[in-house]
Amino acid sequence: MTADTPWNDRMPWVPGNRWDLVAHLEPDAPRVSVIVTHYAQPRELARTLAALRRQDHPHDRLEIIVADDGSPEPPVVPEGVLLVRQEDRGFRAAAARNLGAAAASGDVLCFLDADTSPEPEYVRRIARLPALLREAVTVGRRRHADFAGVPADAPVEKYGPAHELTEPAWLREAYERSRNLLQADDRSYRYVISAVVACSRAFFDEVGGFDESFSSYGGEDWEWAHRCWQSGAVLAHVPDAVAWHDGPDWAGRGDSEREAEGNRQAIHLATKIPVDGSAGRGLLPTTPDIEVRVPVTTASAAFVCADSILAALPRATVVMDPVPDEPALRADPRIRSARTADARVILTLEQPVVVLRPDELRDALAVLGESGVGSVHLHSSAGVLLGSATSRRARERSRRWGTTSGHSEKTRTLEGMHALRDEPSVEAWLGAWGGPPRFT
Repeated sequence: MTADTPWNDRMPWVPGNRWDLVAHLEPDAPRVSVIVTHYAQPRELARTLAALRRQDHPHDRLEIIVADDGSPEPPVVPEGVLLVRQEDRGFRAAAARNLGAAAASGDVLCFLDADTSPEPEYVRRIARLPALLREAVTVGRRRHADFAGVPADAPVEKYGPAHELTEPAWLREAYERSRNLLQADDRSYRYVISAVVACSRAFFDEVGGFDESFSSYGGEDWEWAHRCWQSGAVLAHVPDAVAWHDGPDWAGRGDSEREAEGNRQAIHLATKIPVDGSAGRGLLPTTPDIEVRVPVTTASAAFVCADSILAALPRATVVMDPVPDEPALRADPRIRSARTADARVILTLEQPVVVLRPDELRDALAVLGESGVGSVHLHSSAGVLLGSATSRRARERSRRWGTTSGHSEKTRTLEGMHALRDEPSVEAWLGAWGGPPRFT
């Protein structure tokens, strides 16, 4: 497969996030492993296992695994259901899901929570895209009902609507606004809910499992979904893949600890997800956001370039090889000599530059958060190529499929970004006086 290969619906990838291009296709029934995460919920688990027995997916292509997070009493599962357990060391849903995935043999992994019972078509519908597209990550529709007093073997598709509770409006509206995540971007991880998610086994293994450093309620699904997106995931909401959660949404439970728990989750995620709206505003994330690679000419040009880049992009890392022997450069931990492949965006400059209009640069790079844009080429007002930026998402997909056809390229002309001469006026830069002639 080459860079100029035209896409067709027999290919195992789609451009951008265009899952709609294969909406008309039905795969042969894949072998699906359903991993049910459980802790001390015997009644809810019984309902979910009963609902899984009623699936219309071929039963000889369906594997059910209960991943128990150290319940005081081992759960009772029927014959044919595999039980895996870990010791109780607090809330470790991420580790339990990984334990279940390690025991799974299916080509598609479908994750459910014990208190989230699927309608009969659920597995078939949520597994369709991952069976067609290795990179697909699908999220079903989680509806809410009060099943108190309803027999565990009662059909949820009948009793759920009769006992329905309020569905989170923010989530429903996000799916409507994004056309079921067809118009996803690098903040759409927030709409991936681990209680109703599926992906291919191959993609799960490549991206890695859930982050086991999450040891309280929530957050591990968002971190995983963001990591999937950066690795090239095709996100899709499947609204007719319905599973019923027994009880209200977490945000509507009125728990006095909910706000503090939500804050702990947000702070932990801020260290993991560097995009605007998720990362701290001043604190640096542990994962690089933007890496700017600067060819070194002189110490003066390196200083002005690095200082202007970091003023415009405070969460960026500037890579110079070598870093000039200047204390002002070596003292900043954001300036280093080692490259990384993990940055969300890598901007490779043709030569040192000065950024006089930071908003222009930020706006130009912001397009890389869109699903279909993989690279942007930055030109000066004189038409000189200053540098090119690529997203990690595009880099991962190009590596995986051997083509750059999965993403488009953009060109931006920046009036306020200029190539530096070898000895720009450092004094003019520091004093914020003088225009481009002082630097170019």
